[in-house]
Amino acid sequence: MGNHRADRRGPKRAAVDPTPVPSRSGTRSAGGKRKATRGRPSSPGFLPAAPTVVGAVAILAAAGGAVAFGQGQLPGSNGNLALSSGRSEVLNGSDAFGADDARANAISRDNERQALEDKANSTAQAAVQEQANTRSGKLLQLADSAEKRADQIAKNLWVLPTVGYHLTARFGQVGLWSSIHTGLDFAAPSGTPIYAIANGVITDAGYDGSYGNKTVETLPDGTEIWYCHQTTIGVNVGDKVIQSSQIGTVGSTGHTTGPHVHIEVRPGGGDPVDPYPEFIYHGVTP
Repeated sequence: MGNHRADRRGPKRAAVDPTPVPSRSGTRSAGGKRKATRGRPSSPGFLPAAPTVVGAVAILAAAGGAVAFGQGQLPGSNGNLALSSGRSEVLNGSDAFGADDARANAISRDNERQALEDKANSTAQAAVQEQANTRSGKLLQLADSAEKRADQIAKNLWVLPTVGYHLTARFGQVGLWSSIHTGLDFAAPSGTPIYAIANGVITDAGYDGSYGNKTVETLPDGTEIWYCHQTTIGVNVGDKVIQSSQIGTVGSTGHTTGPHVHIEVRPGGGDPVDPYPEFIYHGVTP
């Protein structure tokens, strides 16, 4: 059975001779010298195989890259990514990883912030200006009102009816008259000017019994001022007189004991009141 198995294995392969095949570049002569083959140069040994040459080239390339890297350059960089002192010189200026975009964004934000600040400042200034205008307007209104009030006060201020006088009788006194004295007497030399106490209209002028020559002035509020015992009357009914304008002269006509002007104050044309506090109220002291 063993022979049968050996037969089925087939013939044995011939052993490979490890002796290298002599080069085809030439043949040796009988004397041991190699004859040169025509057209091919002679070589001292055998040519290396193609894989061997490629491997050697790769090793040389790697060595060259290592040398370049050791000198401060990355392989394949062509010098664009040169390293110096442990950092890349390419990471500088505006070329470093989108620095242009970052700068543009920063500038845009700064511009927006400045625009907002300018708008806020403008709004604040407008508000301040508006407040100033409002305040100025109110001040102007107040000044106008004060001026009108001053004019009104000036119109309502009274003046004394004559000059160089002295008071000889007051309101409410009794003795020389048939009844209580109804006015205030300003004694002065005969012919001394009599002045309008305030602005008004002459509503009566003429002789009136015990009052002698009498002039009645009606003020805008309806108050009547009586000027009595005049020597002369210088106005007529309907005349408009202003404060301090002369309306007659001091005299002693009517029931008197000497030259003077008798002043009565009758609010609304009614009964007489004490003239003294009325003068005080209207800014003058007799």
